[in-house]
Amino acid sequence: MTHSMRTDTHSPYLDGDRDWRDTATRYALLPLRVFLGVTFIYAGLDKLTDSAFMKGSGSGSVGDLMRTVRDSSAIPALVDLALKNPGAFGYAIAFGELAVGIATLIGLLTRLAALGGALISLSLWLTVSWTTEPYYYGNDLIYLMAWLPLVLAGATVLSLDAALRSRRRQRSGGYR
Repeated sequence: MTHSMRTDTHSPYLDGDRDWRDTATRYALLPLRVFLGVTFIYAGLDKLTDSAFMKGSGSGSVGDLMRTVRDSSAIPALVDLALKNPGAFGYAIAFGELAVGIATLIGLLTRLAALGGALISLSLWLTVSWTTEPYYYGNDLIYLMAWLPLVLAGATVLSLDAALRSRRRQRSGGYR
């Protein structure tokens, strides 16, 4: 068996003994987190500031949208539930998107927020964009898939989750 000895005197790594690929891996989900966070904040604010959207009927209302997609949705019962009180459903979606977006952007309870985002996207895919053809033109399915890495991995860098985890680790003497 042969042993080799390194003779170079400088570290090829960006942050101490970490390789640049390790750094890139740590930050890989950050652009996705920022994109989804900003997008869901924007979507929630857009709904909250659109007076027509929150109405039960009329052009551009959540009520008309739900009545339009009811017969073509994968789960008509879900649409029927929304149609019982379209305004409340509109506010629930808007505030849900806003909460998910803010939590994702700041990285607080990121896995839970991502699960919320995935559930919102799933419900919209099964109702509003179910009949979109070809399926990849419908953005709700793509958003659902985009949330899944954050559900699995959370926010490991530049997040309140990471700061809280670090603080807990310091308090426990370095042990998890």
